[in-house]
Amino acid sequence: MKKTFEKVYQLKLSMKGITPQIWRRIQVPENYTFLDLHDAIQDVMDWEDYHLHEFEMPNPKTGVLDKIGTEGDDFEAFVEPLVPEKKAKISNYFTPENKDALYTYDFGDNWQVKVRLEKILPREEGVDYPICTAGKRAAVPEDIGGIWGYEDMLEILKNPEHEEYEDTVTWLGEDFDPEDFDPKDVSFRK
Repeated sequence: MKKTFEKVYQLKLSMKGITPQIWRRIQVPENYTFLDLHDAIQDVMDWEDYHLHEFEMPNPKTGVLDKIGTEGDDFEAFVEPLVPEKKAKISNYFTPENKDALYTYDFGDNWQVKVRLEKILPREEGVDYPICTAGKRAAVPEDIGGIWGYEDMLEILKNPEHEEYEDTVTWLGEDFDPEDFDPKDVSFRK
């Protein structure tokens, strides 16, 4: 980020509908927009930003649920007006009283990530934000077919005799382990 900032927002990102849970803890600058937050979520989930997305979060001034996103080619598909994510600052939405947002990515697979403000911290000197400080389990692969496709993939990976095992391993890569996650492996595009 080019601008200076004093505070850091610590957020917990939790995939909805998957057990055991896939989650990440990130710290981002207070001057982040929701577009910056979207980019950070894409990075920690190892997604490629191929699909539409939006945030839903109560507006702390009105109490009304705002939809925050980007107007694009498929904008007509959205009935309600979107708050432009390039302009909407996370610091104007996330407060100790207004902690939760819902991030939806890929309206076909319908991945939903609960974004929860855990705390607001002072910026630490020498830390290059954003950072991922913790998490569990590998993220869901893109275009896997939603929760059901993900669960099918896990079953296939457990059985090397399954007729789709080889194709699945080839598609995911030999190194894919659904239980493996190390925050040190996350790199942010910034």
